[in-house]
Amino acid sequence: MTPPHHRGSAGPRTPPPGSALAPGSTEPLRTDPVGAPARARSDRPAPRPTTSGGRAGPHGPGRRGRPGRPAGPAGAGSPLGDPHPRQEGPADLRLVAPALAAWATAAWALDASGTRVTWVVAASLLAALGAPLVQRATRARTRTRPGGARRPRGAWSAVPLAAVLLCVAAAGASAGLRAADVRRGPVPALARQYAEATAEVRLTSDPRLTRPGVRGDHVTPRAVLLNGEVTRLTRADGTVLATRTPVLVIVDLAHRGATGGPGDAAEPAGRSPWLGLLPSTRVRVTARLVPPLTGGERIAAVLRVRGGRPPEVVGEPSRAQRWAGRLRAGLREATEGLAPDARALLPGLVVGDTSRVTPELDDAFKRTDLAHLLAVSGGNFTILLALFIGPAGLAQRAERRGLAPRLGLPLRGTALLGGALTLGFVVVCRPDPSVLRAAVCGAVALLALATGRRRSLIPALATAVLLLVLYDPWLARSYGFLLSVLATGALLTLAPRWSAALRRRRVPPRLAEALAAAAAAQALCAPVVAVLSARVSLVAVPCNLLAEFAVAPATVLGFAALTAAPLAMPLAGMLAWWAGWPAGWIAGIARTGASLPGGAVDWPGSWTGALLLAAATAVVVLLGRRLIGHPWLTGLCALLLVLAVVRPPPLTRVITGWPPAGWRYAMCDVGQGDATVLAAGEGTAVVVDAGPDPVLVDRCLTGLGITRIPLLVLTHFHADHVAGLSGVLRGRSVGAIETTGFEEPPDQAASVRAQAAARHIPMTRAEAGERRRTGGLDWRVLWPPPDPALSPDGPNDASVALSVRSAGLTLLLLGDLEPSAQQALLSSPEGAELGPVDILKVAHHGSAYQDPELIRRVTPRLALISCGKDNPYGHPSPTTVTALQNEGALVLRTDRGGAIAVTGGNGRLAVARD
Repeated sequence: MTPPHHRGSAGPRTPPPGSALAPGSTEPLRTDPVGAPARARSDRPAPRPTTSGGRAGPHGPGRRGRPGRPAGPAGAGSPLGDPHPRQEGPADLRLVAPALAAWATAAWALDASGTRVTWVVAASLLAALGAPLVQRATRARTRTRPGGARRPRGAWSAVPLAAVLLCVAAAGASAGLRAADVRRGPVPALARQYAEATAEVRLTSDPRLTRPGVRGDHVTPRAVLLNGEVTRLTRADGTVLATRTPVLVIVDLAHRGATGGPGDAAEPAGRSPWLGLLPSTRVRVTARLVPPLTGGERIAAVLRVRGGRPPEVVGEPSRAQRWAGRLRAGLREATEGLAPDARALLPGLVVGDTSRVTPELDDAFKRTDLAHLLAVSGGNFTILLALFIGPAGLAQRAERRGLAPRLGLPLRGTALLGGALTLGFVVVCRPDPSVLRAAVCGAVALLALATGRRRSLIPALATAVLLLVLYDPWLARSYGFLLSVLATGALLTLAPRWSAALRRRRVPPRLAEALAAAAAAQALCAPVVAVLSARVSLVAVPCNLLAEFAVAPATVLGFAALTAAPLAMPLAGMLAWWAGWPAGWIAGIARTGASLPGGAVDWPGSWTGALLLAAATAVVVLLGRRLIGHPWLTGLCALLLVLAVVRPPPLTRVITGWPPAGWRYAMCDVGQGDATVLAAGEGTAVVVDAGPDPVLVDRCLTGLGITRIPLLVLTHFHADHVAGLSGVLRGRSVGAIETTGFEEPPDQAASVRAQAAARHIPMTRAEAGERRRTGGLDWRVLWPPPDPALSPDGPNDASVALSVRSAGLTLLLLGDLEPSAQQALLSSPEGAELGPVDILKVAHHGSAYQDPELIRRVTPRLALISCGKDNPYGHPSPTTVTALQNEGALVLRTDRGGAIAVTGGNGRLAVARD
């Protein structure tokens, strides 16, 4: 029988080139992704061929702009497939709505009452069951017209609505049960009473150190944080209870090894045995139970373990965790010989081990929006999966590339081994939100590979979100999970369109893809980052673009070192050495971007601010689409952006007036602390104190254009004066460090000496009577005296006090001297020469403890106070400010108006504010 003809055809239907015919038939064969032929169904009419414009064409559907191209699988005429595979037809978005509905429901239900959650779940189930009945009734009423004409079906379908409602019900039930588990039981009850108890805890995370901070004049003790589940609880009365409650264990290390400041290395407490514990280990602790700080958390209580006692292990970790621990330890050992930044970054880049990442380096990654590289993300897994199964576009084809086809593995065998690789990836890298999202996306793709289904990444992402939110509803409130999903969604939706637009404008394909990926991820993630950090990075896109080229080699070589470490450590060390080069490049990009004075701008850290930033981003994108067609205008905008980020001092001085021309003295705004700068020539200055924060003092010195410091004076060793030392040393040559001879507190004194020794900077001791001169500066040390019999009452009274002359101006810097030391200074031989001064750096942030006689003796014209906004000490004291004003002084403070610079000379004074 002759097959039917298409309308307008002159003979039997001919299959498009590249298709196959079944023996004895004119119907084309359909080939599934794994190569098994199947006869095309003949019970449906063949679709009418169309051209790109939608009208029928002689050769079937063609691509836009290429009418007449034969239909069929992409690249069917090429043995290697289409070099640029793309998804055929519109994106499959059917799972997006259920995933978003489940996400929103889980986030709401975690804080809602059980009654409300029950009503929502019941209503959603009833609505899901009733939707098909309503649809059937609607169709029955509108099925036929008089005369037999069939009316169109209803405009809505019950299946998508029922799917959304079922996901809402499932997410509400899961979140409600998880939240109830956290709120009930003996652990939350004891936490509300702040009771002590003995608990057996099964650890669910790696131990991690808290970031050191400065509180007042001391560095806060570091602590070890561990997530876990209480499985057995013994009350003070001896009652033993079995439970399963998530908690956070905080082990206070007191001053045990916590000798570093905020800018020091992240391993000072590495000797603590708590840091060697692995997930799944069971420990017994005696701790005080306290409630979590905020509601809606996944933990029921916080267990505070005092005194830094070693852990009492009652159960060894699982075999899988011991294996993962050996791999992670092997990678750390293989990286021992690398440069500091590469040694810290490579384990974090490969397996998420950030134990060596210093707070300084961590801050640089956050300021450049490269922090996602420190947390193992889907990018790492994508690189591994592509190495194993080949590029995404060829994953289901016989001509795919990668290790699996080279080993002769079939598609289903590749999928099985890929699943094992996924499981090992989660175990070694730990189940963080981004790791779980990447693993589930990969598992969905591998399942599609094994079953012969076409793979689509948007449904895979939606499926991953849905499954993870149902399994762990707390992810619905995780910022890390949100950022991971947004970044992946940007790469799947915006990035291909932007890349195509750039290629149409003759941008090289590789560069267009990299630039589009970085810009798309930044566009969607920036509003969330602004909520978290209250700032917007202007260097995020170029930094991510420059780092992207080094991520793949660092990841591949790092995983190779991880695998080789248990077998051959010399080989692992060599691979780690090679991986250290791209890792060092990434760290250098982060440090360089963070050091740029205009690299970030402050932004409201709220969801309102996020909406404003999203609107601003949309405006920038729309303007960019118009500007990209005008090369000269685009170049001008890029130049203006570069100038805004780099802020060359001459241009900045013209626009902002900072730093003022001919400045002699500057007081940096470093919060509750001290950091002052004495100009000694172009790009040269003597710095007195470093403040509490490396970032703030580095930013101040960069803004002043200081690159050379012949002498750094640290008046005493309190943290609010020395904890920012690493920021002063960053990228600057320092000739010597001069300090007081009273080395208290000892931990901060040791930290200063360690940092000076690491950079081969000599240290000297300041003594009263010493005189020095450099550039246009000359000064003498007024305090402390060299006689050890006059030992001070504390570190404040041991502060180095200086009398400075610069261009005819006199300055008196008093450190943190208390009234007893101020009185002793006035009666000393050096103090006897004191008289009226032009500028007074008020002692101890303007506290109430000042000697009135000293103020009357020096009668300053300008009194400067360095203090933090809304500090808990009430600095400066109103009585001190009043006493200074009564002597005719103009009082300026950094908590109101920021940094202060003094200009003038020969008796003339002028002040500028940053």
